[in-house]
Amino acid sequence: MPPPVPPEERRKPSPAESREWTQRFFQGLGVGVPLPAHAELPAAYSALVRGILSSAAVSPAPPRVSCTLSVSPAAVNAYDTLHGGMVAAVAEAVGMACARAAAGDKEMFLGELSTAYLSAARLNSEVEVEAQILRKGRSVVVTTVEFRLKDTKKLCYLSRATFYIMPVASL
Repeated sequence: MPPPVPPEERRKPSPAESREWTQRFFQGLGVGVPLPAHAELPAAYSALVRGILSSAAVSPAPPRVSCTLSVSPAAVNAYDTLHGGMVAAVAEAVGMACARAAAGDKEMFLGELSTAYLSAARLNSEVEVEAQILRKGRSVVVTTVEFRLKDTKKLCYLSRATFYIMPVASL
């Protein structure tokens, strides 16, 4: 019986090999490929978010904004679940709509956004998104945004957004 073959020794790659492997990895992800012309338009981000939202409703007192999100192939990750960046983008957009319903058409900006990823929304599912005001002050509006599966009402994602109202310049 022949003696067992020793395991192959791992050698450290040279810097040139390491660079080549890293570049191939990023090329496989699509880095370096030019973006389509429509992606360079100023409203491309808003159009992407609006493209997956539908049936929006706003109730005035207390301010609430609710809509339906359809999980389409453009909004999923490699696991065919809603992409985390898309969850954050929708939470910002719906939270901002709710904040504007509460504070009027004042100029404001997003100061903080935190999201809890509790469960996944799968491809072709529908998610109910509802935003409401937690706190409204003179210079700040805090909203919470809930993402629930439409068929089971299971809570998937929960976001809290803080919007700061821009002070009016007095001249």
